[in-house]
This record gives sequence, C-alpha cells and structure tokens, in this order.
Amino acid sequence: MFFTWLKRYVPRGIYGRAALILMLPVVVLQLVVTVVFAQRHFEGVTTQMTMSMLREINLVMDSRGDGGAVSDALMIGVKEVPAARVPTRDLYKWYDYSGRVMSRVMRENLPAFQVADLRDDSGVKLFLAAVDGPVELTFHRRRVSASNPHQLFVYTVFFGVVLTLIASIYLRNQLRPIKRLARAAEAFGRGRHDPYTPAGAIEVRAAGNAFVDMRQRIERQIEQRTLMLSGVSHDMRTPLTRMRLGLSMLEEDDAAPLLEDVEDLQRMLDEFLSFAKGASEGEPEAVDPHVMLEQVVHDAQRAGRDVALLPPDGEGTGEVTLRRVAMRRAVDNLISNAVRYGAKAEVSVMLSDKTLRIRVEDDGPGIPEDRRAEAAKPFTRLDKARNQDKGGGVGLGLAIATDIARAHGGVLRLGESSRLGGLRADIVIAR
Repeated sequence: MFFTWLKRYVPRGIYGRAALILMLPVVVLQLVVTVVFAQRHFEGVTTQMTMSMLREINLVMDSRGDGGAVSDALMIGVKEVPAARVPTRDLYKWYDYSGRVMSRVMRENLPAFQVADLRDDSGVKLFLAAVDGPVELTFHRRRVSASNPHQLFVYTVFFGVVLTLIASIYLRNQLRPIKRLARAAEAFGRGRHDPYTPAGAIEVRAAGNAFVDMRQRIERQIEQRTLMLSGVSHDMRTPLTRMRLGLSMLEEDDAAPLLEDVEDLQRMLDEFLSFAKGASEGEPEAVDPHVMLEQVVHDAQRAGRDVALLPPDGEGTGEVTLRRVAMRRAVDNLISNAVRYGAKAEVSVMLSDKTLRIRVEDDGPGIPEDRRAEAAKPFTRLDKARNQDKGGGVGLGLAIATDIARAHGGVLRLGESSRLGGLRADIVIAR
C-alpha cells in the first residue's frame, strides 16, 4: 500500500528518476549531518559559554554594594526594575536555538533566574530575583553563544546547490543519448526515419547499435515484401488483361461469369498491393484532419457510397503529422467495409490537444466482441458475422487500417455503434 501511494509521486521521466536516485540520498545525508552537528556543536559550545558567564553573574550579584566596580569591570549592566516590567516568559526568536539552550542552562544552575529576553541579536537581558526586587542584567550576546551560528547552514545550502547543479549537468549529458534513442524509436514506431547515431556509455551504445540493426532489418523486410508483392501483382496484370480481352470476344452469356472472376482476381491483387505498401505510402506531413476527412467522404460519395460526415466532436483545431496517402487509404478501407456490409456509413472526427480520433460507423450486423481481435488479422473473413451479399474481399481491409494506425503510433479499436447499431471502428492517434 505504501509503495503504491509513493509511486504516484515518483517522477515518470528517466531524468527525474535518475536525479531523485542520485540527489535524494545526498541531500538527506547533508541535512541529517548538518542538524546533528549543529545541535551537538552549538549546544555544547553554548552550554560551556553560559556556565562561564554564570560565574561572572554570581560575582556581580554578590558585589552589588561596591558601587558597580565589579559589574563595570565585567561589562555587565545592572539595574533594578519594577516587577511589572519583568516578562512572564522567555522571549526569543523562533530560530534561536542557542538562546533556548542558554535559558535552560541558566534556569537549571542559577536559582535567582526568572526569565531571559533574547529578542535583540546583539544583547541579552536577564531578569533575576533579589531581596530588594527584580534586577535586570544586560551583556553582549557573543559572551554566551557562538558568533554567526548560521554560517554552517549557509555554507551547506550554498555548496549543496552548486554541487547539485554540477551533478545535474553531468547527469543530463549521460542521459541525453538515452533520450535520443527513445525519440528515434518512437519516431520509427510512427513511421518516420529520424537520423540516429549511437553515443554515450557502452551499454547505451550497445542498445543504440541493436536498435539501428533492428530498424535496418525491418526496413529491408518491408521493402522486400513490397517489391515481391508489387512484382507478383505487376506480372499477373498482363495475363489478366489478356484473359479479359479474350473473354470480351465470347458470347456475353458465356463470358459474364468468367469476367466476374477476372474482376475478383484484379481486386484481390489491388488489395494485396495495398497491404504490401501498408503505412509506408507517402511521407509524414502536417495534415488538417477535418479537411482530409471531408475530401475522403466526398470521394466516397462520388463513387456512389452512402456515407455522411458528421459535425466535428470537440473544439480541437490544428494539424497532425500523418502520412496523408496511407491515412486516406485506411479511412477509405473502413468506409468500404461499412457500406459493403451495411446500408450506410457515418464518419466523424474528434481532435483534442493530445488525441486524434477518426470514427467510422455502419448499420450492418457488426462483429461479435470475441471475434474483433481476429477480424483485424490479415486474410480473415468472418462470413457468419458480416453480410457478403455486396461482394466479398480477401480479409485485408481492417488489417490495412490496423497496420496504418500502428505505424502512426495509434490503434484501431472495434466496437458497437450506439448510433447505427452496427460496427464502430475508431482510429486513435496521439498528437
């Protein structure tokens, strides 16, 4: 329970945590040593000086009838005061630790002691009981306590701040390579290739080199996959074109079923190629999501799809860094799935300071909750969950949208539409 509560107050960044680990023990140790040393040192010194002063006070009180010769020689002022002028309690400032020690020692060792007035940093007023009434004794403060007792604290704070600043500079230099590696990894996860050169300590360099090798392998695999599927698609277009040309010379009744098969093969090849391109299509750029969605919906309406763009959710404005071509393809795939398996679709955009959400809803049969994760996998066709009367696909629509969302550092979430009752697909991306 304690650690759960403490975890909420621990810095989340690596720099804050490293600074806490490095500086907190040093600061605590300095405070403890300073307080203990100051307490022992000032208490011991003040006690010794006060005991020496007590002998002089006793001498002055015993020689009050000599005309003040002794008090003048010892530089102690003596005068009788009315009882009404005697304070009811000791008077000193809240931070006057040595004054508290002096008052305690005098009360324990001087029977005539009544109260002490230590509000003046340069002088001490003691009120003592005498036979003929209260007596006020005054002398300089440095005779009962060490001079400038605050210097130890000043030096400790000053040098502690200086050393903390120096340690912070070195700590920042050591953590900068880790932060650069984190930024490069985050950028790569969002589909960007930021330049990165391993630097820093041996362990950080090893992690950086491993990341660079991993990034190069992934990029080679993506490039090889794209080239392979693009080549296969390109090579198969030629025989498909010849088949379409040959079928066009046959009787219409005989050629119609075969032409539909050829069109299906052509559509499958196009989807394979789109999946191969994935989120690498286009370069990251600043995009206004509202304008982009208006264009996507307008193009879908021109293609004869029953789709509408709802008013924006929230009052967020501005641009988001996206791969425009890839994101248009992801939204277009979601719209195609929506109008294929339902009668109509609705598109909405929610933009906030931290999040972009693009939502596509339909009035189709939807997808059962226990099969939504499966539906986002490539080449998955949920025939029992979705209506196939309007033309089937190869099960890559949601997979392409998922791949593009992940490449932007986001996620594709499937749920049930509360407006239309069908499937709700949300692309959520952090700004």
